[in-house]
Amino acid sequence: MPQSLAGLEVRLAQGTVTARALVEESLARIDDPDGEGKLAFLKVHRDRARHLADYYDSARKAGYPVPRYGGVPFSVKDLFDEAGEVTRAGSRLLAGAAPAASDAPAIARLKHAGFIAIGRTNMTEFAYSGVGLNPHYGTPRSPWDRKTGRIPGGSSSGAAVSVADGMVPLAIGSDTGGSCRIPAAYNGIVGYKPSTGRVPLTGAYPLSASFDSIGPIANSVACCAIADAIMAGADGDVPRALPADRIRFAVPRSHLIENLEPEVETSFARAIAVLRSAGMRVDEIDYGDLRDIPAINSKGGIVVAEALAHHRRQLDEAEASYDPRVSRRILAGSQISGADLIEIIAARRKLIRDNARLMASFDALVVPTTPNVPPPISALERDEDYLRFNAMSLRNTSIGNFLDQCSISLPMHAPGEPPAGLMLMAPHGRDRHMFALALAVEGALAGTRGG
Repeated sequence: MPQSLAGLEVRLAQGTVTARALVEESLARIDDPDGEGKLAFLKVHRDRARHLADYYDSARKAGYPVPRYGGVPFSVKDLFDEAGEVTRAGSRLLAGAAPAASDAPAIARLKHAGFIAIGRTNMTEFAYSGVGLNPHYGTPRSPWDRKTGRIPGGSSSGAAVSVADGMVPLAIGSDTGGSCRIPAAYNGIVGYKPSTGRVPLTGAYPLSASFDSIGPIANSVACCAIADAIMAGADGDVPRALPADRIRFAVPRSHLIENLEPEVETSFARAIAVLRSAGMRVDEIDYGDLRDIPAINSKGGIVVAEALAHHRRQLDEAEASYDPRVSRRILAGSQISGADLIEIIAARRKLIRDNARLMASFDALVVPTTPNVPPPISALERDEDYLRFNAMSLRNTSIGNFLDQCSISLPMHAPGEPPAGLMLMAPHGRDRHMFALALAVEGALAGTRGG
């Protein structure tokens, strides 16, 4: 059974495990020739991690104060600055850039709490895809049906695989349209997208300033709650699960629950039945305005406009160095005029206000994280199929980003079934309440998942 952050904290404090042992176990899993470590990680901090682990072990043995999570390994998406490391953002173009002068604040806060960065994880180039492919450094496979080779989800592909394969108990990713939640769903684990602005973006390579957020990927809701709190500048405590009879969810009658693959449809229907049996109220509601969002973003929306603004000069100088599927999507931002952008921003503000009013009577929206299970990597060889599966992966999660919500994906499939995620979404600022909800949902679903 995967180890929790709280459990590792206790074991380290009691001396039943050492930081060095945790680091060595992590490195062994990364180096496993039958695993995905070589594809999940772009760089491994072997010597540094061992040195830090020995420091924490020596300090504990001598009776000196040690940070709460001193010695727990975690992985860092290649999107985030680490002092002395090059932030490539999954690209070849930035491989020769100058090393970062300091850690991104989100990463620095975790290190200050004692977490040891074991290495930097693979990702979609410049974080611009929901499927997780990377033609430069390879693509790690989802643990489900690994022989076939299924997509890991993106853009935080290596981050999710590093947790799913037990290389680390915690990974840090980013989420602009679903990049923590999609790979969590495709790998059968938990991924969190915080409210924008909750975790500082300094030191994170940008995709879209209006939508970017930094979130954790882990084996449980509690683990994500701990990491989120630390990155947000709090102490890392976990809220209590809300009593089931105080929870009211909404399932929107909209495209978010339509055209589901059979495995997802089965898992979702069962999950809703379990939540109701546990005493939670789950109401179906009309939410027609959600159907307007794909049309509003038909040219790529705010994200592609902001991505083009950032990448324009780099594309002019070195477009050939880009993944062509990424560069083409970014260059599509040239189709959006200033007037288009103003209209999109106004429409977004209205929908955010409307959503907040509707959700005043509910704790969260509940939908499948993705309408599909992870397809084979080979199914994305043609560009048209790549675009279709990318849009499918992002269909539900991107709503949370567009509506500026906090959101979490947790596994809802039963043992032996293809991975499928259940997603909760709530208005901006309800992050700690969201974790209290998710803890209750996770507890209710535990029986169906063999827990």
